Order: sequence, then C-alpha cells, then structure tokens
Amino acid sequence: MSLPTSDVRESLAFYRKLGFSFAEVGEAWPHPYAVATDGRISIGLHQCADLEPTLTFVRPDLLRHLEGLERLVASFDVRRLGPDVFNELRWRDPGGNSLRFVEARTFSPSTGTRTNRSLCGDFREVALPAADAAQSKSHWEAIGFVGLDEEGGLGRHVGCTSDTLDLGLYSEAELARPTLLFEVDDLAATGSALTAAGIRGVARRAGGAAECLSFTAPEGTPILVLGGA
Repeated sequence: MSLPTSDVRESLAFYRKLGFSFAEVGEAWPHPYAVATDGRISIGLHQCADLEPTLTFVRPDLLRHLEGLERLVASFDVRRLGPDVFNELRWRDPGGNSLRFVEARTFSPSTGTRTNRSLCGDFREVALPAADAAQSKSHWEAIGFVGLDEEGGLGRHVGCTSDTLDLGLYSEAELARPTLLFEVDDLAATGSALTAAGIRGVARRAGGAAECLSFTAPEGTPILVLGGA
C-alpha cells in the first residue's frame, strides 16, 4: 500500500510504534520514501504531493502483460514504459481507488515473517469504498482476485482474495477512503497497548457487525482493529 505523507519520518515513526519493521529501500523514486511492514502488508510512505493512497503490485516483465491490461483498463493515469525508465502503469478501479503495477520491487524484503504481529493484531485486508460492488468485483477478478459476498467485520461486503493480499469492497456509506483493517481477540487489551505505545486518538466504536478500535495515522490513513478474531 503506497501512501503519501508530508513527513516520511513522522509516519515511519508511527508505524514503528505499532510494531512494524523497517525495510531497506533502493532509489527507485526521486522523492524521500520508506517502507514499513508487519510481514503481511508492506506500507510505502512517500513524501510526494502527486501521490494518493495506491495499491501497488510488482509485475515483472510488465510489457508482456500490457495487451491484457489495455483490454481491462479504459485509460491509464500513468503509463511509463520503456528501456530507460522504471516501468509503471497506474489506473483506477470502478470505485475510483488508485492501483498500479510496477516492474520490480522498490525495497528489499523484510527479515520478518508472515507470522509477525503488530500491536494491531493480524492484518485482515485493505478495505476499499465501492460505489458499485458488483462492477468493482468484476474488475478485481479480471486482475486475478477471487471475489465472494461476505458478512461480518464492517458489515456486508465483497471480499476479494489472492495469494498475497485480501481486499474488502464496501459501500461508500460505510467507508469513505481506503482503510487498513486488522483483527484481534481482545479489544480492551489492544486499546491499552496502543495507548501505552503512544498512539493517540484510539477510540472504540461500533464497526458494522462488530466493535472495533479506530485511529488515524499521521498521513491520514484510517486504521480499524476488529474484535473477535
């Protein structure tokens, strides 16, 4: 998940407080950036005014997939392809959410494992607003996700699964912007741990079909922690 931030150090320090580890980055982008990960979700923090929250996927040999993507995507917001550039395609799903394919990794894999847990518990999904869930589901399935109607969590939604990342497609009334969703067994203990770690603004509220903890990262990313994992 690539996120814009006005202060990459502040945002990185926040995710470190949550228990995320730091991944070594290269020089793929001209602006300052850093990557934090809990072993399941990698969060790219970009000090870049031209970026918005964007789901970023690595697709080696990107040119080979261009023809198939052109049949799926009406127009690309960014189409940067060539022998002397870092190949990148960026576009929007039917819900207006930004996603992109890049040619190669922009950071080294963390030494952590997929079983690592942050103070937020187990990462569940990136939750996305979808004005038309069926249309968005078809778009993500064309990329390779498997979409299923689901109950629970934040309420009725379409869950889109893959071997690396799960997405949740929610009504715009339920979700206003891309959100990081986690799960824990004990909300009260988690809330206390987050407050003790210096995380500000942690609130407990109803979250659709379950209670959840809600707070916001310095760059504006909403984070929800569901109870009853």
